[in-house]
Amino acid sequence: MTETGKTIWQLFTTFLRIAPATFGGGFAVMPAMEKEVVEKRKWMDSEDIGDVFAVAQSIPGAVAINSATFIGYRIAGIRGALAAMIGMLLPTFCIIVVLSYVFLQVKDNPKIEAAFLSIRATIVALIAYAAIKYGKKALVDKASAVLIGVTVLLLFVGGSLIHPLLIIAGGATAGIVIQAIKAKLGQERSKELRQERSGKVQEQIFDYMI
Repeated sequence: MTETGKTIWQLFTTFLRIAPATFGGGFAVMPAMEKEVVEKRKWMDSEDIGDVFAVAQSIPGAVAINSATFIGYRIAGIRGALAAMIGMLLPTFCIIVVLSYVFLQVKDNPKIEAAFLSIRATIVALIAYAAIKYGKKALVDKASAVLIGVTVLLLFVGGSLIHPLLIIAGGATAGIVIQAIKAKLGQERSKELRQERSGKVQEQIFDYMI
């Protein structure tokens, strides 16, 4: 097996193992995906996979599938993307088929209902963990903290009325504006520093001549 073929096979088997974690949805699978891709395989670093998750959430489709496909493409091109996507889809599809049949047979069983309630609580914990972990990485300055606060407020106040795409587009626009302002302020500050240095040099020359 060639090196490329080996990498593609590793992508397939890696996401085949990660896929069962999608019981909690895309956000719940993020910690497991980062552990495999960053810590174990070292295919990407934490910053890169954070960017992958951000892109995966901003486009249509399941976050877990989008993330796996994007990572596969980054590692091994089109074939890597297909291997990662199939690895992510295959066990999930099989599990859902089996669970659908089982659930129809035992859906009125009190013990099964209690088990599903516990699963929901666990999923909430996984999502909260992912949100806190990646939220820390997103807090790079005061502007990002304000942006997160405003977004959370909008979601709580009008989450059912505001389309997620509008929130993402608003965040992207705000990021571009903030970056432009920072660049302008940085240029002005650099100009001030150059003027200060130029003034000091002129003073030194004047003192030397005297």
